[in-house]
Amino acid sequence: MNNTDPVSGYQTYDQPQPPGHGRPGRDQAASRRIALAVCTIADVAAGFLGLWIVLYLLDANQGNPFVEFVHRMADWLSGWAQDIFTMDTEGLRVVLNYGLPAVIYLLIGHGIAARLNRA
Repeated sequence: MNNTDPVSGYQTYDQPQPPGHGRPGRDQAASRRIALAVCTIADVAAGFLGLWIVLYLLDANQGNPFVEFVHRMADWLSGWAQDIFTMDTEGLRVVLNYGLPAVIYLLIGHGIAARLNRA
């Protein structure tokens, strides 16, 4: 018996693998980790924006430190989209001005992640 592998059926590190078989290469694994990071960042950004919309619509206490933190983060994340929509209805204005950046972050983040996963 020639197999020195302690568990039969497992390939040892010194044996070459045929192309397309086994673990993905280092570049592919790195791009998957980057894709996961991009997805996570986009999800967190959209989460802050969505949380601020919910807190605003539920008339959360603006003096609460947590509500203030979420509001500051949402303002920072949507600074480029502030007052794109100017409505008389304040609730609708908040939903559109914070919701649009959330959707854009999700679309761009997940699009980049999908592109990296295909590479």
